[in-house]
Amino acid sequence: MKSTRHIAVLALAVVALASAAMASAASAAPAWKFNGTELAGSETIVGAAISSKLTIPGATTECAHFLYNMKISNSAGTGKGEITELPLFECTASGSCTVESIAAEKLNWPTHLTTIAGKDYLIIENIRVGIKYSGSLCALSGTLTVVKGTAGGLIENETQTAKFNKTTFTATGTSLKVGSSSVEWEGLFPTEGFETHREQAIEG
Repeated sequence: MKSTRHIAVLALAVVALASAAMASAASAAPAWKFNGTELAGSETIVGAAISSKLTIPGATTECAHFLYNMKISNSAGTGKGEITELPLFECTASGSCTVESIAAEKLNWPTHLTTIAGKDYLIIENIRVGIKYSGSLCALSGTLTVVKGTAGGLIENETQTAKFNKTTFTATGTSLKVGSSSVEWEGLFPTEGFETHREQAIEG
């Protein structure tokens, strides 16, 4: 009887330890690092999209110059930040639509790092981009098209880039929409320190 009770107690202890380990792993999140050292204080990182495309129903939109400016820091060991600037230039649309104007709205957009299934992601919240299309045959002409939602991008430390696409959105449970219609975003963004950590390797 003692032996049976002892085994049961050991089994419960193993289950408790496993649960605690799983909870710890699930809650773990990456911090911003430069040259392998965790960032102390704050830093500004900048970049320009190597490629970026918004697939909006009726008008797939690409910008030749898609820039960003993000202020980052660490809080309780987790990377945080906010996108403060997002200028978009020389944008074109597919089909019969022309991009008359496009702008990031209601900045700053909060960001944070998270780890899912062993991979690190950058999550951008409160995204809002207003686009005005024109063209006599453009179905979106005459009204402001607003892209809203959240986006999750895979952090690739080897290339110091963040990659956004359908796969990374699914992994992070994020989405962008125009009204009730889903919008796909494919983008590849390099990251670079702009203040005290210029030319240092950045990691998420």
